[in-house]
Amino acid sequence: MTIPQLIAQSPRPAFSFEVLPPLKGRGIARLFEDIDSLMAFRPLYINITTHRSEVVVKSCDDGMMRRYTERSRPGTVAVAAAIQNRYGIQAVPHIICSGYSRVETEYALIDLSFLDIRNLLVLRGDKAKHHNTFVPNADGHGHAIELARQVNEFNRGEFSDGTPMDAPPAVPFDYGVAGYPEVHLEAKDADTDLEVLKMKVDAGASYIVTQMFFDNEVYYDFVKRCRAIGINVPVIPGLKPLVTRRQATLIPAVFGVRLPDELAEALAACADDVEAKAVGVDWCVRQARDLYAHGIPLIHFYSHNAVPSVRRILETLYKDEI
Repeated sequence: MTIPQLIAQSPRPAFSFEVLPPLKGRGIARLFEDIDSLMAFRPLYINITTHRSEVVVKSCDDGMMRRYTERSRPGTVAVAAAIQNRYGIQAVPHIICSGYSRVETEYALIDLSFLDIRNLLVLRGDKAKHHNTFVPNADGHGHAIELARQVNEFNRGEFSDGTPMDAPPAVPFDYGVAGYPEVHLEAKDADTDLEVLKMKVDAGASYIVTQMFFDNEVYYDFVKRCRAIGINVPVIPGLKPLVTRRQATLIPAVFGVRLPDELAEALAACADDVEAKAVGVDWCVRQARDLYAHGIPLIHFYSHNAVPSVRRILETLYKDEI
C-alpha cells in the first residue's frame, strides 16, 4: 500500500517518524527499543535515513596519514527490511543522490524490490563534509528529480544503462519527495524552489514531506502556494521537538528555518537542557494539535535524538484521542 493510500484509509489523525540506521559496529537492539517505545501509538509508517560515505584521514602503522572512504551508518536497506518484518509496518527508506552512483542506486532498488519494500523517499541528500558545495558522485545524480527519473525507469523495467529487464517489477515503487516551506538554502528564491518541487511531483512523486518548521502559518502558506501552482498531492508536515538550548541557534543556522519569538524566548529562559526539552515538547504538542484541528491527517516527526520527547508528545495527544 502506498503512503497516500495509508493516509486516506487511516481512521484517525496519524503520525510517522524517522529513524537512523545504527552506527557501524553497533547492534540493532537499541533501535528496536526506540521503535518499541512508539509502536503503542500506532504509527502509519517509519522512515529510515540513508547516509553517504565520507572521506576520513587516518594515521597508519608506518606513520603516514592516508585517506579512506567510510560510511558511519550503513544498512538502510537491511534496517528497512528488519522493521517491516518485525513490526508489520510500512518501512520507507531514503534513497539519495549524495555519495551514490546510478549503478549503486540500481542495486539498492533491486534489493528493495526483492524484499517487497515498495515505498521510498527520494532526496538529493547533503553535501560531503569535505566539500563546500554539493558535488554529485561519479555517474551519480545532482538533483532529486534525476533520481526520481531513475526510479521511474526501474518501474518501467529499464536498467540504468537503458537495457530492459527480463522481469520488470510486478509492483512499482511509489515515492515521496522533500518540500521546504521556508525555501531550500540553495534555492534562488521561493518561486524557483516551488517550481522545482512541482517538477518532482510531475515526475511521479505521490506525496511531499516538509522540512521542519516551528510556525504553522508557514506550513499553511506553503500548502496554499503548492495548490496554487497545481501541486495536489498530500503535503505531510514535518515537526521536530527541540531538546537542547543550543538548538535555538543551531537549527536556524543549519536548516534555514525560523523560530518564532515566543519559542526562542522560552528556550533562552531555560536554565538547562531538561527545561529546554520540556519547552520543545510543549511547543510540538501545540503545533500538532493545531495541525490536526485544521484537518491535517498525518504528522511526521523528526525523532533523531528525540524519541523520549516524541513519546511524551504522543502520550499527550493520545489522551486527546487524536
